[in-house]
Amino acid sequence: MSDLLIVQNVSREGPGLLEGVLKEHGVACDVVDLDKGQAFPSPLGYKAVVVLGGPASANDNSSKMSNELQQVKLALDKGIPYLGICLGLQVGVKAAGGRVVPGAHKEVGFVNADGQQYAVEPTERGKHDPLLEHMQGSLPVFQLHGEVVELTDDMELLATAPDCPNQIVKIGPKAYGIQSHFELTDDMLRVWAAEDPDLMPIGYEKLAKDFAVIKVAYADIGETFLHNFLRIAGLVT
Repeated sequence: MSDLLIVQNVSREGPGLLEGVLKEHGVACDVVDLDKGQAFPSPLGYKAVVVLGGPASANDNSSKMSNELQQVKLALDKGIPYLGICLGLQVGVKAAGGRVVPGAHKEVGFVNADGQQYAVEPTERGKHDPLLEHMQGSLPVFQLHGEVVELTDDMELLATAPDCPNQIVKIGPKAYGIQSHFELTDDMLRVWAAEDPDLMPIGYEKLAKDFAVIKVAYADIGETFLHNFLRIAGLVT
């Protein structure tokens, strides 16, 4: 068993930038792909758990989602450091007693319908949380979701945005979730553009052009964010 468990909800949404950060620091991980029928193992024994995105809903009545919620709740209850990305955020929030509801509209890609770059802004609490250390000002992100989360009083909002306020959330003492994506790479974008039904109408050429505008800043922010979580989890210094 490795120190870190990474759970993929769909094969195309892999660790991305996280892979490079792990290799840089020599952190071993176990990766399971629920899309391939692999089981979500017990989180007990792992030092941290990361759950990635996917097209499913945390409200699905499937045995897969029921088990996923159960295992994430176990991780949260035992105080195991947790990071949920997109669907992983929604699963984490629901497992901790929050709600997952339809958003006012879908957020898809790098820019909204008005051509404005999607970005999140740290809250006052976020500015002082170790997850967002060395991350100041507006943070460009990639969005791909139709549902949003509603928080409990015990959760803290660390970053927000106009159309979807609950963007980065502290679910527990060392448990976090992010609604957008900080892990995207060029290779992942090419695959997502070809396979995701919400991205296909935009097309890879437009997505790649939008990505090029923020790519350097995006990679720097993403790697910092992921490194911060690994440090919180005690996996890196």
